Amino acid sequence: MRSSYTLGSQSRCPLEERLLQKKNSRENLDRFIPNRSAMDFDFAHYMLTQGRKGKENPSRYGRDYRKQLAKAMNLNRTRILAFKNKPSPPVELFPSNFSSFPQDKPANSKPQRHIPLTPQTTLDAPHLIDDYYLNLLDWGSSNVIAIALANTVYLWDATDHSNSEAATFDVEMGPVTSVSWAVDGRHIAVGLDNSEVQLWDSTTKQYLRTLRGCHRSRVGSLAWNNHILTTGGMDGRIVNNDVRIRSHIVETYRGHEREVCGLKWSASGQQLASGGNDNLLHIWDNRSVAPTQWLHRLEDHTAAVKALAWCPFQRNLLASGGGGNDRCIKFWNTHTGACLNSVDTGSQVCALLWNMNERELLSSHGFTQNQLTLWKYPSMVRIAELTGHTSRVLYMAQSPNGCTVASAGGERLNFWNVFGDPEEVKPAPKEPFSHVNRIR
Repeated sequence: MRSSYTLGSQSRCPLEERLLQKKNSRENLDRFIPNRSAMDFDFAHYMLTQGRKGKENPSRYGRDYRKQLAKAMNLNRTRILAFKNKPSPPVELFPSNFSSFPQDKPANSKPQRHIPLTPQTTLDAPHLIDDYYLNLLDWGSSNVIAIALANTVYLWDATDHSNSEAATFDVEMGPVTSVSWAVDGRHIAVGLDNSEVQLWDSTTKQYLRTLRGCHRSRVGSLAWNNHILTTGGMDGRIVNNDVRIRSHIVETYRGHEREVCGLKWSASGQQLASGGNDNLLHIWDNRSVAPTQWLHRLEDHTAAVKALAWCPFQRNLLASGGGGNDRCIKFWNTHTGACLNSVDTGSQVCALLWNMNERELLSSHGFTQNQLTLWKYPSMVRIAELTGHTSRVLYMAQSPNGCTVASAGGERLNFWNVFGDPEEVKPAPKEPFSHVNRIR
C-alpha cells in the first residue's frame, strides 16, 4: 500500500497531493471525539449504579418500577455516548474555471495596444521608381525624410510638414538609385545610376563631394557606419569609403556574383549584413583578421535578399526577407551562422523593421496583397495587416523615436502609427546620501 501511494503521488501536482491527504485523513480517522453536548451524564450514572442493583432484584415490582421511571424521565435510550455525524466533503478550494476569473489577471498586465489599420497621413510620390533592387527612402535622425523621385531627391520635414528639393541630377547621371542619411541627420549620400555616389548637406542644400571608382554600374544600396559609407553596386562589389579623406576607398568586399540590393550595419558597427540578387546573404565582421573575407555565407534563401533588419534588443540577431520565389522571413544567429527560424509569408518580402519598444517585427510585401504585416516575435503570430497600397510596398523607413513608419510604393507615401508611443523614460534613481555633504 505504501509503495502504491508513492507511485501514484508522483503524477499529482504538490497542491493536489496535499488536498488528497487531507481528505483521506478525515475519512480514515484513528479515533472518535465524542460530542459532549449530546451526552446525559445522569442517565449514564444511573445505568452504571442502579442498573446493577436492578439485576440483583429480579422481582416484577422492580422491573415495572424501572419501566415507569424510564418512561417518565424519557430514559428509553440505549446510546450513552453520542458521536458526530460523518464530516461533510471538503470544500473545493479552487473552482475549475478559476483561471477565467477577471481577478486572476496580473495586476501589471499592459492593455492591448490599438493599432490603426489605415495610414495616418498619405503623400503623393509621383515618378517613384518601381524597382525591387533599389533603396529610395530613408528617415534621418533630424526627423526629415529623404525620398528619391526619378532624378530628384526631396526632403519632407515630419516636424512642420514642410518639403523641399535637396538635389536634382542630369539625365546622364540619374536616375537616383539609393539614398541614405548619415548619423548626424544633416548629411545625405545619394547613389546614382552612373556608378557615382554624391554627398550633400541637407541644411544648406550644398553639394560636398563625389565618390568615384567604387563601382562599374549603378549603386543600389548604401549604409553608414560613423564616418564610413558602405556602398553596394550592380557589379556585386561592396566598398567601404572613408568620407574624411581624399582616397576614400579603404576596403572592398567580394562575395556576391550579382547586384547587391541590401546593406545593413549592426548597431555596434562590428558586423555588416549584405544581401544580393544571387540569393546570397553574407555576414562580414570587421574584428576578424581578414575583415574583407565573409564570416558566414548563407544560402538558404531561394530569391533575392533585399530586406535586412538587425534586432535592437538581442545582439547577433538578424532578420532577412526573400523575394518572390522565396517569400520567407528568416532569423539568423550571426555569431554562429545558424538559422533560428523561417516563416513563409506567402508574398514577396520587400522590407523589414523592428519595433524599438516591443518584441515585434514589421514586414512590407509585394504581390498579391501589397500589405504591411505586423508580427509578434518570436512566435511570429500575425498581429495586424495594413492594406493601404495599391502596388508593392518596396521601401520602408522608421522615425527617430521608433513610433511611426513611412512606406512607399505605387507613387504613394503612407505614414503609419503602427508601433505606438515610446515608453516613458524613468528618471535615474538618486544615489544614497546624495543630499548629505559629509558623513561624520
